[in-house]
Amino acid sequence: MRTVITGGAGFLGSHLCDALLARGDEVVCIDNLITGSIDNIAHIRSSKFTFVHYDVTNYLYIEGPVDLVLHFASPASPIDYLKWPIQTLKVGAMGTHKALGLAHNKEARFLLASTSEVYGDPLIHPQPETYWGNVNPIGLRGVYDEAKRYAEALTMAYHRFHGLDAKIVRIFNTFGPRMRIDDGRAVPNFINQAINGEQITIFGDGSQTRSFGYITDLVRGILLLADSDLNEPVNIGNPQEMTVLEMAQVILEITGSRSAMVFKDLPEDDPKVRQPNITRATELLGWEPLVDVRDALQKTVEWFQQDLQKG
Repeated sequence: MRTVITGGAGFLGSHLCDALLARGDEVVCIDNLITGSIDNIAHIRSSKFTFVHYDVTNYLYIEGPVDLVLHFASPASPIDYLKWPIQTLKVGAMGTHKALGLAHNKEARFLLASTSEVYGDPLIHPQPETYWGNVNPIGLRGVYDEAKRYAEALTMAYHRFHGLDAKIVRIFNTFGPRMRIDDGRAVPNFINQAINGEQITIFGDGSQTRSFGYITDLVRGILLLADSDLNEPVNIGNPQEMTVLEMAQVILEITGSRSAMVFKDLPEDDPKVRQPNITRATELLGWEPLVDVRDALQKTVEWFQQDLQKG
């Protein structure tokens, strides 16, 4: 297998590079490093690995055969897509178009990294893949939500019109080693603040829920989907729902921190609930999360502590 992964130097992408190389694939990793980092792939020492510093919203050409294209290029954290709104829309639209074109030209399978954000602030709970979502297209978060919704539509158009073997994974909240300290999402924020003895910042009253999954579970689910015959979207996430406040409390316990919590206004269009219905993944892929959230947090805290010491 020769696999091309866009956004391969990012948090999720770099773990996928590791898993693909471990199973024997040749990997071409493409990233413009806006939110990705060379540090995430610096440990890779393999003749089967190639890194290409490139913006995939431009013409995309890879010499030689390609069996699989994984399109993971995109800012994913709110602070990133609010900082890079045009780039987020471009990579969701133009970047997806270029990646699909590469897969079509090479007669390769294609997998789009979509997101639970396509459901917006959901009115159905938990969220099945059949739910069309509740998204504000002109809100601050719309640049990410609508970029991914368009990317899904474009992917299905290539599947229906060109017969491309295309898959869509809707990724729910995921954490683990290699997340940026300044990522801005709940888990790295809380861990960083707890380790440094800073105030823990809770947006809203902390009652909003999320379903937090560990990176190894997500990668396993993505590869199962990539190797499957499925072409409809599949939720991959941990259905164990918890409030943001509960997550902060667990992190305080693990770190032994005495940081106080402070509460700030909830950002615009921030989802009140988030929980995947994983029936499709369980029944059609045989996938379910295996890593306990608390164990996963312990591993992630240890990684952050080591990373902060190196810094």
